Amino acid sequence: MASMAAFQKALVVGLIGLLTVSGGLSAARDGRSSPQAIRRAKPPAAAWDRNTATTFHDDAFAELEGERPNFTAAAQRQAVPGSLQADVASASGVGGLKWSALVSEETLTDEIKDMKGVLVGTVASQSDFKGGGYDKAREAFGAVALAFGVIAAYDQDIRWKKDAETARDLFARVGSNCKVGTDQSFNESKLRVADLESLLDGIAPTARADREEDFRWSQVAGRPALMSRLESADATLAAASASKADFDKAVERVLRDAEIVAAIGEVIQQADYEYFDDDTYRGYASTMRDAALRLRDAAQKKDYETARAALGVLKKSCDSCHGDYRS
Repeated sequence: MASMAAFQKALVVGLIGLLTVSGGLSAARDGRSSPQAIRRAKPPAAAWDRNTATTFHDDAFAELEGERPNFTAAAQRQAVPGSLQADVASASGVGGLKWSALVSEETLTDEIKDMKGVLVGTVASQSDFKGGGYDKAREAFGAVALAFGVIAAYDQDIRWKKDAETARDLFARVGSNCKVGTDQSFNESKLRVADLESLLDGIAPTARADREEDFRWSQVAGRPALMSRLESADATLAAASASKADFDKAVERVLRDAEIVAAIGEVIQQADYEYFDDDTYRGYASTMRDAALRLRDAAQKKDYETARAALGVLKKSCDSCHGDYRS
């Protein structure tokens, strides 16, 4: 009987430990809104005989030594391509970030051109704009502001760099104002669409954003706009990975959206974005960024299997982050 009781207790303790580890991975990291509280299994009500009870510690966690392993950081190290280890460093690190390692001039140019097409449609009708078009405008202006923000900080000479800071601030401001559909936000949107068309024709914008404080990445595009852009990229990448034939047809689009995801993964780690100082959150964002780079490299080589694996890591990082931090 004693050996049977010992076996039963060992089984229960093992199950409790498994539930504790699983719950701990999604535990809340701070008091700001977030991850679910750890849900632990209730201890068994049975009384143990003396020989069995003295076999185990009252509190196993009290006996552990050292820091808790950072599983997110380990995944990040596995995901990043070796050739980009030095270039893809935090922007706060020595030497700063090389944006050219994340996103190409061609991708930034195509992103701005595509978003212009979306924006032209949102301002075609004032009633449509007020009826919901303003939300699409906010997302598209956010994507354009992000692209110009990267261009302004780019480590190489690139198209529009001379006017990028002005464009970044103008499109960031109108994107923020498009949280609601009003006469004011509609009229401002029409002016900014005209500015964007002029920029594409090689004419510098004459308007100024009149920034009164130091630039912060969190002002370029709000999290909702960036999350919407990530959802759009996710849909495109998922469709392209459905089969080898689909991948081959959409490889150029995969390459581009992968670079946009990588850029967003870096930007949302910058100061003043919510959770930017949370190590676990930064781990998720870094893993997403690095998986996107692996996906980009696989697309360049037209390597379908590697691309699918990278997309799996990317999606898992997004799902894990949403599970812990989405309110």
